[in-house]
Amino acid sequence: MSAGRRNSTLDPVELTQALIRCPSVTPAEAGALSLLEELLASLGFACHRLKFSHAGTADVDNLYARIGKEGPHFCFAGHSDVVPVGNEGAWTVGPFAGTLKEGVLYGRGATDMKGAIGAFAAAASRFLAARDGDFKGSISLLITGDEEGPSINGTKKVLDWLAARGERIDACLVGEPTNAALIGDMIKIGRRGSLNGRLAVHGTQGHTAYPHLADNAAHKIVRLLSTLLTEPLDEGSAHFQPSTLQIASIDVGNPANNVIPGEAVARFNVRFNDRHTPEGLEAEFRRRFDRVSRDYELAIEVSGVAFLTAPGPLSRLVARAVERVTGRTPELSTTGGTSDARFIKDHCPVVEFGLVGRTMHKVDERVATADLEQLARVYEAVLADYFAAP
Repeated sequence: MSAGRRNSTLDPVELTQALIRCPSVTPAEAGALSLLEELLASLGFACHRLKFSHAGTADVDNLYARIGKEGPHFCFAGHSDVVPVGNEGAWTVGPFAGTLKEGVLYGRGATDMKGAIGAFAAAASRFLAARDGDFKGSISLLITGDEEGPSINGTKKVLDWLAARGERIDACLVGEPTNAALIGDMIKIGRRGSLNGRLAVHGTQGHTAYPHLADNAAHKIVRLLSTLLTEPLDEGSAHFQPSTLQIASIDVGNPANNVIPGEAVARFNVRFNDRHTPEGLEAEFRRRFDRVSRDYELAIEVSGVAFLTAPGPLSRLVARAVERVTGRTPELSTTGGTSDARFIKDHCPVVEFGLVGRTMHKVDERVATADLEQLARVYEAVLADYFAAP
């Protein structure tokens, strides 16, 4: 793959294939950021490799690359890290071989989200080549190696580093796979929050034949958990589906069927919309539990809060580019899990648009090469419209 001068362009398929061949399972960089850094530098981007640390977590490499020094500043954001391959024997191709056959590129990260990174870089190279590098504003790529992991030493710390330098991003597009079936189906304009709860109760262990001599912790926790399921958290909001609560596990640590358990622990996850805050949800859970018993322990962990980039200039800009390239009118949605957009929204308007997500995190993860090319053209159209003369 060649990319020698500023007026050269990158091929999204070749670049995605090369990135797949870097086995960058979180937190390993495995050459993915080095490859991208070399190519972007050859196009004139000023590149910064940023390694961040935090106690109890692995060090993580990140890449921030920018061309231009003035505003407006448009940023493409994403991640080069990937999830583990799982059962490698179930793959029909090597998960890091970057196998291309019959118009389909296979490999871990093909859709989530090395394909979007390849399209980012290809779009930027084409935009710059068409203008001989002359445009008013700045384009950047913010690529983390910590999105599929703890998300502690990645995007959030890069954003803090930028703020400390006085650099401001005016608009951001995250390349997570947002489409259900076809390129152009969906743009994400927000995300639900995610909250994990741990509920513990204590009882007295005993013999199942003598329940009057024991206090069954399993019975106690079932009664508490039932309060979470009998009443919905909400009915949704203008841009969000109803919040959902799923019990993930109930554990009494008891292998015997003639022993009354003395301890019970349950874990649950809530995907919540913009009608809630973590503090408000915890208060609601305690209110429900207290109606049954006050003899419990509840711990809450939050990985992200709900946010919305209200339909406006950025979503219209991306939607117009999608319509022009694909002929489809994308749905503006807030469905799905969390993403690093939850950090970016504190700095600038952000939306998400990427590949079709049907095979992400699956065996034989793959992307049609035609989709990669189409996505690159969408991103190029976004840049053209964003930097168009007023």
